[in-house]
Amino acid sequence: MKIRPSAALGALALMLSVSATPVFAAEGPREIRGLLHQGKAAEALSLANRMIDRQPREAEARLLKGVALAELGRQDEAIAVFVKLTQDFPAQPEPYNNLAVLYARQKQYDKARSALESAIRTHPSYAVAHQNLGDVYARLASQAYEKALQPDTSRSTEPPARLALITEMTAGGSAKPAQAATATALPPPPPAPVAPAAVAVLAPPPAPPPTATPKPPAPAAAIPPVAPSTTPVREAAPLVAAERKTPAAVAPTADAARLESGVLRAVESWAQAWSRKDIKAYLAAYDKEFEVPDGRSRDAWERERQQRVGKPGSISVEVEAPRVTLNGDRATVRFQQRYRSSGFKASTTKTLELVRRGDDWRIRREQAGG
Repeated sequence: MKIRPSAALGALALMLSVSATPVFAAEGPREIRGLLHQGKAAEALSLANRMIDRQPREAEARLLKGVALAELGRQDEAIAVFVKLTQDFPAQPEPYNNLAVLYARQKQYDKARSALESAIRTHPSYAVAHQNLGDVYARLASQAYEKALQPDTSRSTEPPARLALITEMTAGGSAKPAQAATATALPPPPPAPVAPAAVAVLAPPPAPPPTATPKPPAPAAAIPPVAPSTTPVREAAPLVAAERKTPAAVAPTADAARLESGVLRAVESWAQAWSRKDIKAYLAAYDKEFEVPDGRSRDAWERERQQRVGKPGSISVEVEAPRVTLNGDRATVRFQQRYRSSGFKASTTKTLELVRRGDDWRIRREQAGG
């Protein structure tokens, strides 16, 4: 399963080391992020290196250096930077998230899962990591069934699009870095451990005024609306900055993330039942109020599906680049469906409308094509 791209997230300012000069601390990371958003990764890397040379304890510049290296295709060097940050700042979730992005690009989904679980352990309410972890689980499940049914070595190596590189470190929670010795060289990429370098101490965020009213939270990984198109979306993950709210403010976003993960699991289970030719599980994926196409009766439609799904030969159904739109107890999922059977192969855009029944999601309407 291809993983859906996320929208840009709101940014929170990094609480810098007390040794940083005010102008340099405020403008340096901002300028680097601006270059990255303009696609000038080489210039961003050069500026980040200069900033690190001047302020070795600057954590955010190191994070941005890793993003620039990743954008330049220097994945192993970027991984080494982020691993180093997780050792120096184990309470910060952003380096773990970025590690997961790069591991996923390399199809190392077990490592991506481990990195995201570490991010969640640092901040259990970190909605971005929860959403990304759900996507990684879905991809792991899809891989397992692909191996069991019909392995396909021609699959695209395009990274899961939702897993976006974070370009700003926030200061929520404990920001105290781990004690470390100075390193003389960057280590090889994980899983080999790397020697930590000089560390930066992140100050805690200033307490808000007692009378201040927090703004409504922006969704941590807002799902963009589906544009009517027959072309599957294949866009690179955007460079974003993470926003982490208070537990009370994050609750709605975290709930939406759980609902979306449930929708994706339902769609994946439907595709897997179809691939296994498990007609009982396949038909159970459809709601009792399913709108049968062409005005046929439900019984006639089920008999037809039993004949087609149960015919001799293997079947493989893959769901790629799903995009979910939630609306209360309803959800719409648009994706690219790749179907393979003996002597037949097809790829089409499909839209499923689902309704929530208790803790489960059922297909209420199905549409192929634009």
